[in-house]
Amino acid sequence: METAALIVVLVIALALFFDFTNGFHDTANAMATPIATGALKPKTAVLLAAVLNLVGAFLSTEVAKTVSGGIVREDAIREMGAEVFLPLIFAGLIGAITWNMLTWLLGLPSSSSHALFGGLIGATLVGVGFTGIDFGIVLSKIILPALIAPLTAGLIAFIATKIAYSITRRYDGKPDGRDGFRWGQIFTSSLVALAHGTNDAQKTMGIITLALITIGWQSDAHHEPEFWVIVACAFTIALGTYLGGWRIIRTLGRGLTDVKPAQGFAAESSTAATILASSALGFALSTTQVASGSVIGSGLGRRGSTVRWRTAGRIGIGWLLTLPAAGAVGGLAALLVQWLGNWGVAIDAVLAVTIIISLFLRSRRNAVTHANAMSDVAESGLAVDLPDAPPPTRRQLRLALAKAEAKARAQAREQAKSAAKKAKVAAKAGTPSTARQDDADAAGRNEESK
Repeated sequence: METAALIVVLVIALALFFDFTNGFHDTANAMATPIATGALKPKTAVLLAAVLNLVGAFLSTEVAKTVSGGIVREDAIREMGAEVFLPLIFAGLIGAITWNMLTWLLGLPSSSSHALFGGLIGATLVGVGFTGIDFGIVLSKIILPALIAPLTAGLIAFIATKIAYSITRRYDGKPDGRDGFRWGQIFTSSLVALAHGTNDAQKTMGIITLALITIGWQSDAHHEPEFWVIVACAFTIALGTYLGGWRIIRTLGRGLTDVKPAQGFAAESSTAATILASSALGFALSTTQVASGSVIGSGLGRRGSTVRWRTAGRIGIGWLLTLPAAGAVGGLAALLVQWLGNWGVAIDAVLAVTIIISLFLRSRRNAVTHANAMSDVAESGLAVDLPDAPPPTRRQLRLALAKAEAKARAQAREQAKSAAKKAKVAAKAGTPSTARQDDADAAGRNEESK
């Protein structure tokens, strides 16, 4: 039992560290577009995101209950016992953290949420087998939402962008103005940060709760996280958001330079609505995927835009690889536990610390560039090609045609006035009219013929 208690402490520590990496990995989800459009200064944006992540973590626990009591079958936990299953949770966390930090360093599109689920599922499959995973819950609350949510968010953002551009006028005289939406972005980006806290912080709460239930420190009759678990996860993700986000924030201006205020407002509104609704239903979404889908959808909502399918495909492949890749790492860590027992746990712990420190030191040596620190949301902004000068709308074409016709009529009136003025001047000077001049010419020709 003492060994199991020690492993629970290691699981809690590792889970909180994952929560920290989730914070700095996903900072850009809420603040990419307001920074790109100038609605918020980077320092203000990161601080605001950290505070609202903290608040959001206290608003709901539905996602935490999905993680702690839905993915892994409880009867499998009871059969194996705490001494066997706890090291598997530890191994799954190692898989999640390793993939999370590697993709952060390399700038690969990924999802912290799917890294966590992949690591946990991979370790459970190795240690328990297929009977240990409730694939119905995995399909209904992880896989399907992962496929549907980005598409839904993108569609909402597309429609919202169309509406925003159609019902507002360019009062500031700029080609893509509507700068008033910058004020709205402060509100919508805050909602996204709040939604991120309600969804992502709960996943770590669910892992810690699962460990507590496994060892018997919490009853399996309910899967509500303990209050101290909520507080610890809330503060950890907020700290990660504030301290770690700068590496990503420094690259946002490049990837989302084409985002306009109205477009950013629509994207953030769509992201916040999708995540908040999913959190209430207990769907464990990837906020990275939802935010990226909204950015792509809002980009397509602007006139003249086209999809860069190669970039969009690369982003999609990165998303698809995250869950199985993290599962593979978690499975390898679980194999060491299966083969070596407690020594395998110790080796996993040493490897985890070594990997974390190595990746961190590597990130400190390298400059922040597109090659090694590209925001996933900023990368999604490159999936849509936007023209420098968008084509005119049908209303603009009608206005231009009416203006051209009015100009032609004005020119005709001016020509008529000019001709009348010349005729009046000629009459005053005694010049015969055209008809009288023709008669005089005819008479002259008759005299010559005689």
